[in-house]
Amino acid sequence: MSLPTPMEPRDPKEMRVSHEDRDRVADALRVAAGDGRLTMDELDERLEAAFGARTYADLAPLLGDLPGLGSGALAALGQSLSAPPVQSKDVVHVKRVGGSVRYEGVWIVPKRLDLDVRGGSVLLDFTRATVAGGTTEVNVHMRGGSLRIVVPPGYAVDGNEVSMHGGSVRDRSAKDAPPDAPIVHRIIVTGEIVGGSVVIRPPRRPGRLRRMLGRSAGHALE
Repeated sequence: MSLPTPMEPRDPKEMRVSHEDRDRVADALRVAAGDGRLTMDELDERLEAAFGARTYADLAPLLGDLPGLGSGALAALGQSLSAPPVQSKDVVHVKRVGGSVRYEGVWIVPKRLDLDVRGGSVLLDFTRATVAGGTTEVNVHMRGGSLRIVVPPGYAVDGNEVSMHGGSVRDRSAKDAPPDAPIVHRIIVTGEIVGGSVVIRPPRRPGRLRRMLGRSAGHALE
């Protein structure tokens, strides 16, 4: 009786990555962009590649030229992936009367964001935000204002559970996305909006002047 042939150890770079692996690399890329090491165009390209990665060999080059993340070796990627997970708040409550709410740039997203806004609009830009876990819940109660959500590739927004009175939900985020692109994070919108709309769109590519001047860093949630 012949014994089974031992399986040859696979190259670690050929191992499949998980959603958490992709999220960790995406977070590292957003931090690098916030430090000015990547332009917005470069960030968009690398995020798209990260969310479409299948193996560690696909992810490693995305961090190779960033200081502190190694020289492109798989060990550098492993160091990044072994970093402690982002500690986000469970719930953040925001209340505004006659004013708008804007979260953009580099910010840490809570697991649940409660928004009570009267007479103003809300902008939630997830392009360079850091998320923890696979889902973010946004519960809105708005009067006379609209909710705008900007999401990078790999993010999906479910706005079917929000009650609309006098407005609509327009999702433009998946317009140019590949049909088989993996979803790495979901945003679920609930609550009620009166006299306003929900607009979901991908990030706008910066023009030359905007790339030269850069964008100011966003603020952290209080």
